[in-house]
Amino acid sequence: MEYKFFTQTRHGKVALLEMNRPEAANALDRAAWDELKFAFEALDEDREVRAIVLAGKGKHFCAGIDLSLLASIDLMIEDTCTGRKGEKLRRLILELQDTINAIEKCRKPVLAAVQGGCLGGGLDIICACDMRFATQDAFFSVKEIAVGMVADLGSLQRLPKLIPDGHAREMAFTGRHVPAGEAREMGLVNRVFDTREEMLEQVLGVAAQIAANSPLSVRGSKEVLNYSRDHTVVDGLNYVATWNAGMLLSADLDEALKAQKERRKPAFE
Repeated sequence: MEYKFFTQTRHGKVALLEMNRPEAANALDRAAWDELKFAFEALDEDREVRAIVLAGKGKHFCAGIDLSLLASIDLMIEDTCTGRKGEKLRRLILELQDTINAIEKCRKPVLAAVQGGCLGGGLDIICACDMRFATQDAFFSVKEIAVGMVADLGSLQRLPKLIPDGHAREMAFTGRHVPAGEAREMGLVNRVFDTREEMLEQVLGVAAQIAANSPLSVRGSKEVLNYSRDHTVVDGLNYVATWNAGMLLSADLDEALKAQKERRKPAFE
């Protein structure tokens, strides 16, 4: 598939996926939402990719849903029956949620690199990523509240799992811009950098470190972390025991032990 909204480059076993609509602050229209879902499903299946960096070109990371998509909702769900109209809107929201879910379900770790604005749907996107990094000029907002909406694509569900509940509620109720430094203090972002160039260099470096590890173990760690986040400690321990019962005795383990014995770096499949 040829992308209209995204560009993709490879850095070894790391894929750099960049939103490429800088003239619109990388706002996502319906076609872009579909491309985003396809991109992560394709990267999930790509055996040459072991980690993904998601970034946005231009001044801003992502301004969220494009106004053209919001303006066209009435036409997309048109019906003489109020009930059926509501059902169509619910299905549309679930379809857009599926795009964000595709990021979280992707078995490879996804690292978000944010500069400038990360608003509304942009925040939904980074909340589904495994790690978040930002530049000094980055700012974050649950923008939906400012336009009379309840955020419905994942921020209200994932944000309280990433930052303290009170901070998540303040963002959700006020819609204010949270600057990068404050976002780091909250725990929303891992690190803050002076420039986009420095950020991408460092984030690609982190992704390369991940890509050098056992792909099976990295995929398993993401699976277990996501499961444990949403379940009790007891459930999580039981799940990882079951996972390792099936995955522990692998070719990756054999290669890691052999490489250690031979004093070399492992070469995983």
